[in-house]
Amino acid sequence: MRRTVVTALAALVVVAAAAPEAWSADRYKIDPVHTFVGFAVRHLVISKVRGQFNEFSGTILYDEDDITKSSVAITIKAASIDTRHAKRDSDLRSPDFLDVKRFPTITFRSSRVEKRGEGYVAVGTLTIHGVPREVELPFTLLGTVRDPWGNTRIGVEAALTINRKDFGIVWDGRMDNGGLVVGNKVEITIAAEAIKS
Repeated sequence: MRRTVVTALAALVVVAAAAPEAWSADRYKIDPVHTFVGFAVRHLVISKVRGQFNEFSGTILYDEDDITKSSVAITIKAASIDTRHAKRDSDLRSPDFLDVKRFPTITFRSSRVEKRGEGYVAVGTLTIHGVPREVELPFTLLGTVRDPWGNTRIGVEAALTINRKDFGIVWDGRMDNGGLVVGNKVEITIAAEAIKS
């Protein structure tokens, strides 16, 4: 019994020693009303279709003293895709593309944040269509502000380009000239506002 108590106390000491570093980050909850998660894809080679996701949630752990100790996690409801065209949105939700019945969410979980030049990059796992891939998400921190209602908010902008085929979305319609009906590259943009909780 005595040995068990000593072991437990030793574990508490280790946790307490690590706590200042582990708990120094402030928690921010993404505000969906003031956040945009969008994308753009080439259509018929000559133009781009743009859209967004309307339902998502996420958390930013922000360490003001050392941003590389920060992290982000976001979950997007795949069926909330919106390109302002009902038939196209239905196609994008179908098994040919996002297959939202089988894969209802798109997620990103950072594993680390790196300082690169004048900016930062969140390295983590992006899962789309049930396929996880490590990606690098460059982002700009726009700072924190106190809003008129007493909340502390943080602003972040990020962007990356992925190949949809890397995530198992391989539908490949082609025109007579060989051009793709839907491009393979997907440009993703995020403009996030989050509230300290």
